[in-house]
Amino acid sequence: MDTLLILTVLIVIGALAFDFINGFHDTANAIATSVSTKALTPRRAIILAAVMNFVGAMTFTGVAKTITKDIVDPFTLENGSIVILSALIAGIAWNLITWYYGIPSSSSHAIIGSIAGAAIAAAGFGSLNVSGFGKIVQSLIISPILAFGVGFIVYSIFKIIFKNNNLPKTNKRFRYIQIATAALQAYTHGTNDAQKAMGIITMALIANGYASSTDIPFWVQFSCALAMGLGTSVGGWKIIKTVGGKIMKIRPVNGVAADLTGAAIIFGATYIHLPVSTTHVISSSILGVGAAHRVKGVKWGTAQRMIITWFITLPISGTLAAITYYILDLFF
Repeated sequence: MDTLLILTVLIVIGALAFDFINGFHDTANAIATSVSTKALTPRRAIILAAVMNFVGAMTFTGVAKTITKDIVDPFTLENGSIVILSALIAGIAWNLITWYYGIPSSSSHAIIGSIAGAAIAAAGFGSLNVSGFGKIVQSLIISPILAFGVGFIVYSIFKIIFKNNNLPKTNKRFRYIQIATAALQAYTHGTNDAQKAMGIITMALIANGYASSTDIPFWVQFSCALAMGLGTSVGGWKIIKTVGGKIMKIRPVNGVAADLTGAAIIFGATYIHLPVSTTHVISSSILGVGAAHRVKGVKWGTAQRMIITWFITLPISGTLAAITYYILDLFF
């Protein structure tokens, strides 16, 4: 077995591992509100999210194509196998570190920053597709801001519509609605996040001469969808606890507003083929809903810690990937 094939196999395994970890790392955000309001038991929420993630991942491939070609050009990528493998190792490492400490950081930031960092280490800043990479970074920045604003507006509308309703009865009804919105949010998560690993595998296939176009092979789509679904079934209890309770005390009506907001923003990004951080979008939608409900009820200290993590993920993952590239380059 030649070295190129070995590296390709390692990349496929690494990408599926990244998707698996993404499943229990990021999907926790999608179901956190429904678990915290007891609309769903943790077990039922995770089963629902696993199924909906798989379905979502099998529905679209546009984001995968963006990841394949818009950060770097896979057809001209220097030492492509080592670059991609380094990016995966760095992205997985950062995901596991933040998962261990229960910090809802972004898998999207981690893998995008890692690809950029490894590519720069291999061939300098000129290796980046500046326009494509810039577009991706803009989507990562704008989406949480948009989620905060939309969440604030949606919950403000809810307050007007249901202001004269009996609060316990309203929350009971919304608890049933939240089962549907949690499923919807898990579905949209699958439509966006699972595609990142699809794009990475396809990038490696092109760079190593095993594919000639950015079309996503069916086996890649299916295996990534399955890996994310299995990862989701493992669960991410620490992050559920942070998102579901440490940002604000969430009631069913808050959860529905946040779920609808998150699903709308994520699916909108999927529709225009842009990767976004589901972690950022969902957490920001909860912050927006919380600010509309009662500003003092939001635990801004937790929000501040999350925001700091968001900002440091890109440069740290990029640096980790660059270091990993230099180490792997010594052996391959």
